[in-house]
Amino acid sequence: MAADIAADFAIEMIGITKRFGPLTANRDVSFAVRKGEIHALVGENGAGKTTLMNVLFGMHLPDSGQIKVNGAQVEITSPQVAIGLGLGMVHQHFKLVPSLTVAENIFLGMEIVRGGLIDSASQVAAVRALSASSGLAVDPTRVVRDLSVGSEQRVEILKVLARGARIVILDEPTAVLTPQEGRDLFRTLRGFTDQGMTVILISHHLDEVLEVSDTVTVLRDGAVIGTEPAKGLTEARLAQMMVGRPVDFGRKRRDGTAGAPVLTLTRIHARDDRGLPALMDVSLTVHAGEIVAIAGVDGNGQTELAEVVAGLRGPSYGRMNLNGRDIAGAPADIVRGAGLAHVPADRLVRGVDVQASIMSNILMGRQDSSAFSKGGMIRWGRVRAEAAALIKRFDIRTQGPDASVKSLSGGNMQKVVLAREFSQGKQFLLIDQPTRGVDIGATEGIHDEIMRRRAEGVAILLISVQLDECMKLADRLLVMFQGCLVAELDPKTVTVNEIGLHMMGASHNRKASA
Repeated sequence: MAADIAADFAIEMIGITKRFGPLTANRDVSFAVRKGEIHALVGENGAGKTTLMNVLFGMHLPDSGQIKVNGAQVEITSPQVAIGLGLGMVHQHFKLVPSLTVAENIFLGMEIVRGGLIDSASQVAAVRALSASSGLAVDPTRVVRDLSVGSEQRVEILKVLARGARIVILDEPTAVLTPQEGRDLFRTLRGFTDQGMTVILISHHLDEVLEVSDTVTVLRDGAVIGTEPAKGLTEARLAQMMVGRPVDFGRKRRDGTAGAPVLTLTRIHARDDRGLPALMDVSLTVHAGEIVAIAGVDGNGQTELAEVVAGLRGPSYGRMNLNGRDIAGAPADIVRGAGLAHVPADRLVRGVDVQASIMSNILMGRQDSSAFSKGGMIRWGRVRAEAAALIKRFDIRTQGPDASVKSLSGGNMQKVVLAREFSQGKQFLLIDQPTRGVDIGATEGIHDEIMRRRAEGVAILLISVQLDECMKLADRLLVMFQGCLVAELDPKTVTVNEIGLHMMGASHNRKASA
């Protein structure tokens, strides 16, 4: 009987312990995944989820414990060994080459060769066939840098499938997706398991976990708290298992009314990196003590809007005013001087220097401040004290201010960016995807910090693909479609389906100015 039960498991990790110096990331973890199921792995940032999966995929060697794949004990000493065993992993931060085509990325390192030359036509045909069989629609001839984020993720999954994976690990797969793209992905994953494949899903989005998974395992502080069938679990129960306390899922309470205008955009037009129109006739105002949220399917102008407001992209037409100063076309340092703090959408590109320490990252943009420098010399004692205080306030899971940012989980990297930008006392906050890759407990804390800034009279422009986040935080909710603001909605009464319809262009002929 025991042998029959073991044969049902695609993966068994038994007594896994993994340490990094004094930090124990996984502590005696046992984790088993049945064949043909979607098994979700959830927990707070730093709980050990990604480390455990990196051990399974051969990126880290465990200090103790054993691994079985399809009932056979194995030693997975590298990703190549894992791939040979039928495992594939799609990482939270994509690993594509932007200058190559979709087909070239998928076959990178295992090119189809004929007559000593790469057979591009065969690679394109193979990708088309794989795309059709998996339900992951993507044009194999397109260059990756021209793709939307959702399409990039499909390419990453196709890379895994092209290498013969039957056990697929996905780390935060919906962190950069819209709700519609997320639902498409879930249909794809269920199609995988219908074909006998096995899926391990790391996610912070508890509604998605309960919707798509068969079984859920919760990690807390590197140890397993419990494994339960998804059916019958609730978000509240799952959140309490993750963080050890009840979590508030409701709309945030707020007091006070909006004050004077802080940011005003008037008829802004801008082009994207290819020179094509990205923003068309965008007008909006954000007042002191107000949160204006912008929702939209990725690629509809939100990125360009954030860049224009932050001084990272010049508008081709229109006026911009921040705290009474004309900032249209002004560079980023001038815009910051006018009162902007900016949390960028991609923390790795514009948010942090992963090679530097936490305290060096906290210092960025404030090197010349009298609080942290004197006579051209950095006052490192003060920087360290500020970093330590922010680590405590934002619950950044780390060994201390001197730890390198690259040692942090993605969610804790995000907290470093938020801590730096929120602590600068600026009158205007541009926040782009504030909780991307952040767990439910940390999300609640971040939302509380955003509401605290609002209560202090800060004007906040929030861009988020998380519609529940927009509805929970916003005083006003705007929707972007094809570079235009097409609707202004009341976040207290609107439904997710209504927002989704506007995001897909249902109100394209009724442009909203705000």
